[in-house]
Amino acid sequence: MGESSSYKDYVAGVFAGVATVLIGHPFDTVKVKLQKHNTEAHGIKYRNGLHCAGRILRTEGIRGLYRGATSSFVGVSFESSLIFGIYSQTKQKLQGDSHSSVPQPQVIIPSAAFGGAIISFVLCPSELVKCRMQVQGTDSMVPLSSRYSSPLDCALKTVKSEGVKGIFRGGFTTLLRESLGNAVFFSVYEYTRYHIHSQLKSTSSDHRNLIDVGVGVMTGGLGGIACWCAVLPLDVAKTIIQTSPDKSFTRNPFRILGS
Repeated sequence: MGESSSYKDYVAGVFAGVATVLIGHPFDTVKVKLQKHNTEAHGIKYRNGLHCAGRILRTEGIRGLYRGATSSFVGVSFESSLIFGIYSQTKQKLQGDSHSSVPQPQVIIPSAAFGGAIISFVLCPSELVKCRMQVQGTDSMVPLSSRYSSPLDCALKTVKSEGVKGIFRGGFTTLLRESLGNAVFFSVYEYTRYHIHSQLKSTSSDHRNLIDVGVGVMTGGLGGIACWCAVLPLDVAKTIIQTSPDKSFTRNPFRILGS
């Protein structure tokens, strides 16, 4: 039973990752371009997300919003599969023989942070490639001679010019973001889901499955909002670190955020 449940967690994570990229990548492209352009001394400054999205659509069309999506499909699918599977299995081990349905922070936080740390090693290379592809589109400050023709071209040229460690540039920041972010996400998700189900337990309904889906969507959304509120500064620092053309550029996110 436990093995079957773990298998389902990994499979569900893959499908969740694919759905995340299909729906969320355009928003991510706008986010990355805002983070890059609005922190640079030169180049266009976007007024807001709509201004940025409008310029991309006018110059590149819908394809521009999905720039770098190939590496995201690979990275996020693996990431979602791993985080749900690792979190579920680690939580089961820490809970031991306890079958309490009440959320336990001493179980949730280390399980989520551990899962986040593991997936950072998958996410860092894929996000580096994704970010570098995203910033070379509309209003790019990257010289034509230095642009990449595809995510694979980006990965190969990065390794060739910077070595294997170059593809893991921003790894420490990614680890911090994923460990903290997942600890916040799963804490909010588990607690809100528990309290909502507690309130609904006494009510009978012919649409229980539909209600469960609604609860899952709402609690997952609240967890996502809390997660991004906690880690957005680290994400800004990660984008700046990974897209800087200077090989000797600082890897310290706190120095970037303090400047």
